[in-house]
Parts: sequence; structure tokens; C-alpha cells
Amino acid sequence: MMSSNEIFERARLSRDARFDGRFFIGVKTTGIYCRPICPATAPKSENVAYYTTAAAASEAGFRPCLRCRPECAPGTPAWAGTSTTVHRGLRLIAQGALDDGNLEQLADRLGVTSRHLRRLFGKHLGASPLAVAHTQRLHFAKNLIDQTSLSMKDISIASGFGSVRRFNDTFKKTYGRTPGELRRRRDTIATGSAFSVQLPYRRPFNWNGLLTFFAARATPGVEAVQGARYFRTVVIGDEHGILEVQDSADHLLLSLHGVGTNSLFSIVQRARGLFDLDAPADEIARVLSADSRLKALLKKNTGVRVPGSWDGFELTVRAILGQQVSVSAATTLAGRIANRYGERIGVSIDGLPEAPDRLFPEPQKLVRARLEKLGIIASRASTIRSVARAVVDGTLSFDAAASPDDFCESLQSIRGIGDWTAQYVAMRALKNPDAFPASDLGLLRAFDRPGKARMRPGELKNRAEAWRPWRAYAALLLWGSAAGAGG
Repeated sequence: MMSSNEIFERARLSRDARFDGRFFIGVKTTGIYCRPICPATAPKSENVAYYTTAAAASEAGFRPCLRCRPECAPGTPAWAGTSTTVHRGLRLIAQGALDDGNLEQLADRLGVTSRHLRRLFGKHLGASPLAVAHTQRLHFAKNLIDQTSLSMKDISIASGFGSVRRFNDTFKKTYGRTPGELRRRRDTIATGSAFSVQLPYRRPFNWNGLLTFFAARATPGVEAVQGARYFRTVVIGDEHGILEVQDSADHLLLSLHGVGTNSLFSIVQRARGLFDLDAPADEIARVLSADSRLKALLKKNTGVRVPGSWDGFELTVRAILGQQVSVSAATTLAGRIANRYGERIGVSIDGLPEAPDRLFPEPQKLVRARLEKLGIIASRASTIRSVARAVVDGTLSFDAAASPDDFCESLQSIRGIGDWTAQYVAMRALKNPDAFPASDLGLLRAFDRPGKARMRPGELKNRAEAWRPWRAYAALLLWGSAAGAGG
């Protein structure tokens, strides 16, 4: 069996696009790190070092290549299947948990010591948490320089540098050029009422499958799928607007309408989670294809992704509404809640007369909401109010730091929430790749055979043990089959 370095060497020499983002190449003679698809002349083997993350290459003293642009590589899945603590830590870092550089607070949120957290990051990513946070912000800023016409002041704020001086000093040190000099290298960029950012992904990627899923569940007034584009209203802090996403060959194009730059990094990271862009598709396929039923489904859905959620509370309400009713019925009820209690926003999109126009209501709005008047049965209305109250008083949180098991236990302590709802929310809101609602009728129905009794939840759960840690992806494959339609 070949070692990782031998595999990386072959991929580097062949410029194998399948490995883009899975490792980076440090070139000792130039002090630069590159993607495996870099078009530059391949250096000699003795002059290269391999790193599983860009942060590790940066921490080793290499600077990013201006030709292959490591910041444009698909998200690295180096953590995948190895450490839930690292996974949760990366989500918190993406949300700005280390903007102030306080590693102790991050470790406390994850329930470990800072020393142990550094050890885990070093083992699985080859870099410290602070190095990972710094590299993410640096790459994000470089993308904004190349892809937008934002001012350097706006970019420095959006990417978390705090001051233009610190921003300029960091880029001069890292790239050998100031941000202004880097921008002058780029092609011209069109300007308009909205600005766009590219979100790279790794192929295969089933964009149409994601759109179909979201279209059936789009809350009227809050979300919409029109043509091949996805729209939804968003709010972060005091800013609100409309997010628009469409596919563009090897990346998604995220356009923002009516949203400023202060929360841009957070918006981009949440959008990546919404469309599950960093899923290690080949590793998922390797594990799931060992099951004959899933292998057949993978041929039809080679780029399966688990649709995320923009807001955990919103998804939980939607999941409660979907208990024992059809997807379309739950969608209708969610639209009624948004229309009655959601805040209208004054943002429009040229050429889209029926753009989403309201935000899904905050938990505070639903604590005492008379949902029964909207056609929601009393028991579910009561459960929604209880969830809203739990979020408001702090007993329920959708924080990425939460352990999936602890979260499910907390959610199930609320009357009217069972294992199905808890697992479904953990799958989509917490992005737990191993969440699995084994009692789901659609999943059980996917294994129906003529003349045989339907599989029981316990039997399905036993069979699903071999699918770990990717059971959530197995659920999406089974829901996508004709027999298992649902979710």
C-alpha cells in the first residue's frame, strides 16, 4: 500500500484535480505553497513538502502562490471522520470564535483544555487553531480583493483584521505585495447593486439534487427556488437582505442584495454549510458503496450532499410542522407562520418580482404565538412555543460547540420532540454527518421488497452501523430514491 506522500506525489505530477484542496505543496526553493493543480513547472521531488491544510503550510513558513491561488481550493476535509472536537472547533472558528485570539475560551466551549485542543488540531490538521483562523481570514480577504470591488477598508473589516494598517502589514508579509498591488493584478470586475463571491466546491456535486430538496421545502416569503437559483432572506446582527446562489461550473456564485460587508465572512461560511460544500464526496462514496442498496443509489446521485440550514430554530420549527404530515403541508404551514409573525424587509432584486420579502420570526415572536389560528394542531403549536421558550431562556442552543448527543438529549427533553426530529435537526442544523433518524418511514420504506415484511427501525439501525460516520448521507440517498421519498 502506498503512503500518503507517495499518493500526493503522483497527484502532484499528474495535476490530478480530484486532490485539489486535499493537500498543499510547499516548494522549498521558492518558499511558496501551491495546490496540486498548479500550472507552474513541477519542482523536483526533493524540493517539496506536503501538508494536508493550507494553514499547516503557512505555519511552516510558506506563502501562498499567486498563480494557482490556494485560497480558491475547495474546502479541505482533513478533519473528516477523525475528530468531532476538531469538526466542532472548525465550525466555531468559521463563525469568528478566534477573532480575538482567545484560545482558552474556544477550548472551554468545546469542553477540552487549550493544550488538548492544540494537540488535536496538530494531529488532524497539522496546524494550531490560531494558524487555521489566520489562514482562513487571509484567504477570505484575498478572494474579496480578487472577486469584488470592495474598498480595502471594507475588506479589512469583513475579513476580521480590525484595521487597514494590520491588513496591509499582513499581506505585505505574506504575499510580498500590498493589497492594492494584488488588486491591480486582477481582471476587471463588474459592479452593480449586488456583489458576488465564489464558493469553490469539490466534484462531484449534485446541485440539481440540492435545488430539488430546497424547492420542495422553501418557506413561502422566506425562501424561493426559481430557475436554477436559490434565494432566501437573511439577517445577521442589524443587517438583513437577500442571499442568491447559483451554480457556475466548479463553484457556486453567492450574490448578496442589501447586505453590508461587516458580517460577510460569517455569511459566506454559513452558505458553505447550507450547501455542504466541504463534504469529502469520494470518502463518503467509498464507505457507503460497500452496501449494495446504497451503491446503486450512488450511481444516480454521485455528488450527494446533506442540505444544511440557515438557522437552527427555523429548521426545528419546520421539522415539528413536518411530523406525520406531507412535505407540502408542512411547507404551507411554515409560510403561514412567516407571513403572520415574520418581519418584512424592503429589499428587491431586479428581474425577480416575487423575491422573498420577509424574515422567519425570531424565537421571541413565537413564545406566545397563537399558532392554532393558522391551522396548526394544538400539540404541535405547544411544542413550537416550548422550543421558542427554551431558546430564549438559554436551555436550548444551536451552537456549533454542542456535542450532537447532548444536543439531541436536550431537544428531546421538550414535550413533542422525539428521536426523528432531534436526529433530523442534528443532521441539518448541527451538520452532524452521522445523524440518522432510523425510525423515519421513508428510510424504512426504501428497503421494501415484494412479499416481505417492512424493515423495523432496529434492523435499519444495525445495518446502518457499517455506514458510520456518514449515515446522514445514506439517509439523503435513501430519501432520494423513489421508495424512500421524504425527509
